[in-house]
Amino acid sequence: MNVSEFEDAVWAIEGVRIVIRSRSNTDIDDYDYQRRAQDTWRISQLLENRIVPKIGNREVLVLQGDGEQPHGKVILRTLRASYQGA
Repeated sequence: MNVSEFEDAVWAIEGVRIVIRSRSNTDIDDYDYQRRAQDTWRISQLLENRIVPKIGNREVLVLQGDGEQPHGKVILRTLRASYQGA
């Protein structure tokens, strides 16, 4: 799976928009989760438990609905809701 496909898979499964700072055709591990993370998880938990283990030391940004970067303590329910009005 390349970076672009990984970003799309995270969006499809998690309902969270991420941007990985790497060439879009760089190969990384598959995002092979079937169910999305709990709404009560913080962004930092999603990154630590699901994203970083797959992408390694690459820089990753999480974007909320208005295109800004939320802080890591925001819960996923709030982040996912931010895309509704965007």
